[in-house]
Amino acid sequence: MPLPESLTCVSCSAAYREDPNQYSCPKCGELGTLRVSYDYDRIRASASRDSLAAAPFRDHWRYLPLLPLAAGPVEFPLAVGATPLYPVPGLRKALGLERLWIKDDTANPSASLKDRASAVVLLKGLELGRREFAAASTGNAGASLACLSAALGLPCHIFVPESAPRAKVAQLLIFGADVLSIRGSYSEAFSLCVEASEYFLWYNRNTGYNPYTVEGKKTVALEIAEQLGWEPPDTVVAAAGDGCILSGIWKGFVDLHRLGWISRLPRLVAAQAEGSQSIKQAFDGDGAIRPVTEDTLADSISVSLPRNGVMAVQDLKASGGSAVSVSDGEILEAMPLLGKRTGLFAEPAAAAAVAALVKLAGAGELSRAERIVVVSTGHGLKDVDAALQAVDPPAPLDCAIDAVRERIHHS
Repeated sequence: MPLPESLTCVSCSAAYREDPNQYSCPKCGELGTLRVSYDYDRIRASASRDSLAAAPFRDHWRYLPLLPLAAGPVEFPLAVGATPLYPVPGLRKALGLERLWIKDDTANPSASLKDRASAVVLLKGLELGRREFAAASTGNAGASLACLSAALGLPCHIFVPESAPRAKVAQLLIFGADVLSIRGSYSEAFSLCVEASEYFLWYNRNTGYNPYTVEGKKTVALEIAEQLGWEPPDTVVAAAGDGCILSGIWKGFVDLHRLGWISRLPRLVAAQAEGSQSIKQAFDGDGAIRPVTEDTLADSISVSLPRNGVMAVQDLKASGGSAVSVSDGEILEAMPLLGKRTGLFAEPAAAAAVAALVKLAGAGELSRAERIVVVSTGHGLKDVDAALQAVDPPAPLDCAIDAVRERIHHS
């Protein structure tokens, strides 16, 4: 398997060897995210699209030759990845986009894309000799780590802001995680989790901090490429909070391109909530990541200081892409649009990508024949309270056929 050749800081370009006690660049601090690279000649000599097609399993462990794990074959108790790529004809017609797909990563075990990262981080932590894990989360990353840790019989500690949605906290508790509800923001919970992990020697899964989270999330891009017959889309739209999913998508396509498995790279579009758009501001400005005030109902992308922000901005620019901000109102409109036109239920953060798509299509910035993939990252049942803000609840009726007749005739 391809052990990392190097881990390079995205801020200062310093290179490091793998170390279980080092997650980021000590010179650059919390924005010194490390980018993982491999000996691609070695991978090319041992793997190909044909060998991948012959793999006996369909989940994301089929991409083990491109993941930073030494051990194999992997025996994992839950199926991660292999999520559907839907052609969504109803949404295509509504938006005038003839070649649009939704990558539905809500089909993962904990109902979010974050399972891809958690699975890789758990196995990497075990490989590095750690047996206890931790993460800070607004819900999805924590639920993912709790879910997969439970399946492996491993203890985990999840730091969440007190404002985390009840449904996500319920997931954490059902999976048996040690939940630490913090009086503070996600960013404050993040910093406390880092401090506690260092003290107790827990392996830290924090998004944008542990470099292997990007490596796990890149498998969504590997699947998209394979599902489209190794002809990558022109554009990929994904919501961005910390920016880790965005960088994972880019890393997956870059790895495939360096191996010669695809002939070109797509452009990325980062969808951010207006109330949490540090990455967009950096992309549109001087590239520097600065903290913003968090104010959005899309809790999964509500981040004051994106720890993966520097890498995400670099990747957006490398792809020739763009960043789009959407209001909470636009997000709430996108949720029932997606539901009615596709039968898919997205939480607000995932719906932010659909809202960005709608905004771009309305502005004429997408061509009709452009091949577009929107990544749906988390299921709507994770935040039912938000979903109920997007629709009008039904008025109660008398239990009588006359009441039904009147209701139907006046609808």
